[in-house]
Amino acid sequence: MLAQQILNGLVVGGVYALFALGFTLVFGIHHLMNLAHGAVFMTGAFVALYSVLAGFPLWTGVLLAIMVCGLLSVVIEITAFRRLRKSGEAEFGAIISTLGADLIIMTFAQKISASEVLRFPFETFPVRIFEFAGLRVSLLQLFMAVSAFVLMLVLFWYLYRTPLGTRVRSVSGNERAAVLCGVNPNVVYFQTFFLSGALAGASGVLIGLAFNSIQYTMGEPFLLRGFVVIVLGGMGSIPGAMIAGLLFGMIQTLTAAYLPAGLTDAIIFSLLFVILLVRPYGLFGKETAGAMRAER
Repeated sequence: MLAQQILNGLVVGGVYALFALGFTLVFGIHHLMNLAHGAVFMTGAFVALYSVLAGFPLWTGVLLAIMVCGLLSVVIEITAFRRLRKSGEAEFGAIISTLGADLIIMTFAQKISASEVLRFPFETFPVRIFEFAGLRVSLLQLFMAVSAFVLMLVLFWYLYRTPLGTRVRSVSGNERAAVLCGVNPNVVYFQTFFLSGALAGASGVLIGLAFNSIQYTMGEPFLLRGFVVIVLGGMGSIPGAMIAGLLFGMIQTLTAAYLPAGLTDAIIFSLLFVILLVRPYGLFGKETAGAMRAER
């Protein structure tokens, strides 16, 4: 039973890590919080759902969700971040502007869905159960785990093994020096916001499939949990977000399985408080939080 719950927690934690990676990617580059990230996450689930309802196969819906959410995130960067960033006093303004973007996107989703809880049609994803060493694993869980792992691997490869990723990290470390070296920061901002939105959209589809419950407010709890994950892992730390997401998923699953209902969030936030007392900058964080790092 314990091994089964740990396995379930790892699967859910992989999706949390995917969501948090997009969140911390923007913070690591821009040093600003994107509070519309939860709405982008929700949009991914809606795009995939309506694509399936329109008769498209699920894989098409997943690709559309990734593209639409990536572009939506770019629109948020242009409308809510760019002018504030030029002013040089963007921290508080970004919180207000992205909160406004979040509310606008949620309002559209509320009107489209008529505030109802929507579900994927039965057998949208095949129901298959596999048993191995006493553990039960569904085909959907395997799909979620593999998808999260592949997307995280692609992100790591992009950031640390390609020239474009080198430019992203140079802007994160010192934008002025990067500009003097010929890097166009606006191109970097476009890339990072697109990647952030794409990751949020993919995680929204996975969660929508896992729980088969899609509604316009589904992104808000994940926004709070994503914030906990990046604080726990270390603000701006890509590996920290991944490992903290896995830990968060396991803790959430184990507390829900073995402790009375309603204590899950209290225990998670209590553990976060204790960890931050010992590690004020998170598990992988440093005092100069905000610059995107790769601890190797």
